[in-house]
Amino acid sequence: MGDVSHEQVNLMLRLYDIRREPRLREAREWFMNNFHPTSPEDVMRQYPPASQENAYFRMVMSYWDMVAGIVNRGLVDEEMFFENSGEQWIVWERLKPVIGAWRALFKNPHMLSNLEEHCKRFEAWREKRAPGTNQAIRDMFAQMEKQAAAAKK
Repeated sequence: MGDVSHEQVNLMLRLYDIRREPRLREAREWFMNNFHPTSPEDVMRQYPPASQENAYFRMVMSYWDMVAGIVNRGLVDEEMFFENSGEQWIVWERLKPVIGAWRALFKNPHMLSNLEEHCKRFEAWREKRAPGTNQAIRDMFAQMEKQAAAAKK
């Protein structure tokens, strides 16, 4: 275990407090339950600009990209962060089907790159500690989404 400063712990607790802000909490809940695009066209059709849903997914992805940037720069101890958070990985998994097209559309190959890099390191860290866990979690979420889709029918 590395040395973790009081400043790092306080920043991490502040990031956690921000997650509890009512509007962001509402957006996070919506995102986890509803954001499952398979293409950029899905995003435009299901979550059009100026809609509440569009605002929610933008809030969630920008929050986690910001947090990833903070962790990536070492302002919060990475291992301590990884031990205490995993939601950012789920957000990245949900964004992966559309990120390539978004980067091309906005001519920004760095769009959400903080989150992408952070999640690559998170996966490597998690896999080293518990081999097979990343795939097990992906499988679990796929099963949950399948059950949710069946329940909606």
